[in-house]
This record gives sequence, C-alpha cells and structure tokens, in this order.
Amino acid sequence: MAVSTNPGPVIALAGNPNVGKSTVFNALTNLRQHTGNWPGKTVATARGTYTYHGQTYDLVDLPGTYSLRPGSAEEEVTRDYLLSGEADVTLVVADATCLERNLALVLQILEIAWPVVLCVNLLDEAAKKHIEVDLALLQQKLGCPVVGAAARGGRGLDALRQALEDAALHPQPRPEGTAPCPGGCAGCGERRAATAMAKAAEIAREAVTLDDEKAHRRDRALDRLLTSKATGIPAMLLLLAGVLWLTMVGANVPSELLSRLLMGWQEPLRGALQAASAPWWLEGALVDGMYRTVAWVVSVMLPPMAIFFPLFTLLEDAGYLPRVAFNLDHFFQRSGAHGRQSLTMCIVYIIL
Repeated sequence: MAVSTNPGPVIALAGNPNVGKSTVFNALTNLRQHTGNWPGKTVATARGTYTYHGQTYDLVDLPGTYSLRPGSAEEEVTRDYLLSGEADVTLVVADATCLERNLALVLQILEIAWPVVLCVNLLDEAAKKHIEVDLALLQQKLGCPVVGAAARGGRGLDALRQALEDAALHPQPRPEGTAPCPGGCAGCGERRAATAMAKAAEIAREAVTLDDEKAHRRDRALDRLLTSKATGIPAMLLLLAGVLWLTMVGANVPSELLSRLLMGWQEPLRGALQAASAPWWLEGALVDGMYRTVAWVVSVMLPPMAIFFPLFTLLEDAGYLPRVAFNLDHFFQRSGAHGRQSLTMCIVYIIL
C-alpha cells in the first residue's frame, strides 16, 4: 500500500506525568522523533511520526501536567497548544491504577478540545492491584472513545491506532452537553478545576472496581493522612527531611569507600607510567590531573545521586509526590508558582 506524502493529521499527546505517556509515544513512533524546546520556553518538546493504513500522522508530545490551570510553564504550554487548534485529535493517556486523579485533566481537556481519544494505560499494573476499569462505562460517561492499553508490553496499541484514525479522518460531532467553555478558557480557573475534580471522583466511583476493598480503604485513609491540613505538612516535612538526610549524610559512608577504592589506583597507575618511561608532565597530567579529578567527582557525586533519585522514583511510583505538590500548591500560588515546582527545588538543592 502506498504511503501518503501529504502532511498528515496532527495528534496532540497529553496526560499527567508518569502515566506511560512517553512509552505510548515511543511505541507509536518507533522512536522516529526529534526533540527541542517550545518557542520562547525552556519546556522540552518531542515530535514524531507514524504511519497507519497508508496515512502518516504527526504526533506532538505535550508536557506532562496535572491540570490546565496556568500555574507553571508546562501547564501554560499544554493549554495554549490545545487552544490553538493545531491538533486534529487530542490523545490523553491516563493511569489505570489512579484513574480518578487522571480524569480531572481529561475532563478539562474535553472542555477545550475535540475530538479526544482517551488511552487508559497500565492495565497490567492495575490487574496486579486487583483494579478493574469498565472502559465501556467510562466511554459512555466521557462521551469520547476510550481504549485500554498496556503500552510497555504492546497491548492495545492496534486498537489505539484505529481509534486515532477514526477520530482524525472521520470525526464524530461533539456529544450534547459537552459544549466548550465560552471564551475558550475551560479548566484554567480554580472553580472549573474543582468542578473537574469532583466530577472525576464521581465517574471513577462508577467505572473503577476494586476487588481488594480493604486495600482501597487503606489508601483512602493514607490520602486523608498525607493531604489533610493538620497532618499533611508535618508528614511531608518529616519524609523529605529523611530523604535529604539519607542523601547528604548517609551518602558519606559509600562516598568514603568509593574514594578509597578509586584513590588507591593512583599509585599503581603512576607506577605503570613510570615503567613505560612516560615524561613527568604526562604523568602529572594523567594521574594528578585527569584521574584524580574524575575519581574525586565520582566519589563525591555518585553516592548522593544513587540514593536520591531511586528514593524520589519510589515516592513518585507510590503516588506521594503529587500529594506533596497538592499540599504546597496553595503556598506557591501566592508567588505565581505551582506546587510541583517544590519538587524541582528539592532536586536542584541536592545537585548544588
């Protein structure tokens, strides 16, 4: 079948951070992509192409964001691009293991973009946690096509490509009762964000079934503990203080061991150069200059990074970092920032 050479439909890829959005992007494009920055922004962008049934599609990976309220550069870029109308279809990727949180963004996107296709990803992880998602009911409630997937294993990708083709080449009219917000600023204000969260919780209660009700109650209790005004901030401070202590103080032990190991190779390396009759300046440059500098940097920097980033990844996978952003969002908004920037501040603090 001949491949079309005409510019193909543009698909915008949106979703919360860490929902497998990049995995979906890579699986669809087979890494046929290029990266850069959005004009006038320091926010990274990735674009790629894929071909399905002879038609080439241009896939634009938007920054991961929790809402369309313009509290950060990522949210502003995502909102402005969707409002620009450049995309023919918006593909939203959601995490099946925490669908309620993801649906808030889906509902905000549905207010400003059409057609929309929802990909409920990580169904394999949801099955491990005894979580079932009624995709048909979810599609009925949202009024847009819903496709289940486990992109890391390739499951559901063909159905996703077909849904995107149908939406791009044969778009259906927007369902009644889902008209866009007057003025085109849906999802940007506090009131609309709160409304989206409430509706997301209502839809999730109907579409998501938890076989392990005891675990569900435990998660709800943990949510109340970690996000309430009375206990959320103290718990966050204690946990982040523990992470910083392990990173900065606890790393001294492996750093010292690594330093002894690497510095112990200085004299054997010097002896080898002397045995080879290397000139004194070459010996000094290689041993006292290059090797000692690299050994010092590795022994000082590697242990803290090897501790901090796995711990941060563990907290993200456990769903705690979004709770930190939620706890601090109110304070950061007073200075025109966003709660998620607190996480960036932690990373910069460790690196510096």
